[in-house]
Amino acid sequence: METLSVNRAHGGEQGVYRHASTATGTDMTFSVFVPPHAEGETLPVVWYLSGLTCTHANVTEKGEYRAACAELGLIFVAPDTSPRGPEVPGDPDGAYDFGLGAGFYVDATEEPFAANYRMWTYVTEELPTLLAAYFPADLERQSIMGHSMGGHGALTIGLTFPKRYKAVSAFAPIVAPSRVSWGEKALGGYLGPDRAAWAKHDAVALIEAGARVPDLLIDQGEADVFLAKELRPELLEQACAAAGQKLTLRMQPGYDHSYYFISTFMAGHLAWHAARLKG
Repeated sequence: METLSVNRAHGGEQGVYRHASTATGTDMTFSVFVPPHAEGETLPVVWYLSGLTCTHANVTEKGEYRAACAELGLIFVAPDTSPRGPEVPGDPDGAYDFGLGAGFYVDATEEPFAANYRMWTYVTEELPTLLAAYFPADLERQSIMGHSMGGHGALTIGLTFPKRYKAVSAFAPIVAPSRVSWGEKALGGYLGPDRAAWAKHDAVALIEAGARVPDLLIDQGEADVFLAKELRPELLEQACAAAGQKLTLRMQPGYDHSYYFISTFMAGHLAWHAARLKG
């Protein structure tokens, strides 16, 4: 693992790192904030999955999470959103919603994407192992959160591994990718035309099939331009109500899809995670 930068912040260390990934077959970059802690102490981990077009840098520079993580004693990890490099295929039309920067947190089975687009394995298996080897991380106390495409990833991963992740939350998530254009393009392109293969990567479908977590927290801006067409939180609300899955869905007047929105509610989400990680 190569250290690209380390900066002191709120008594802890914000680092950016790069390593050769066996999951993606490429170099991958990620960021980790480690709060102040006693020597030998291990700390709970919050995973943050970013949205379309993002890298680790978006939340690292704009997320305003470090003060809360320092106060709450949380390690904060931000992976990239896809493999990258000249050998990695992207969208043939150069669109932003597929390919580079748009891995959708799945393991692709369709060519030419299957060799590199294995973000599910990267996030759930490879990067946690690396984190435990190099940082004071307690993998018995993990939680997961994300934004937009990353909210989709956080929900589906959290619902798939409910014993591993003690808390699951999201900002403006894509809750039912099988039923919106962003998701249909991505899941079809990475996983093929058989929609049955898409179900494990659709939070609404997972809940309808019986997946459960203790509770979910979602913040959604009412001024989000993607709300009606791509995000559709009402579908998650309906599925949770029908299944008896506890959900707190907070519609926030005037807020959009940006990091101004995310940073406003970040500390509240982290406190919610901390209560469940330490409780």
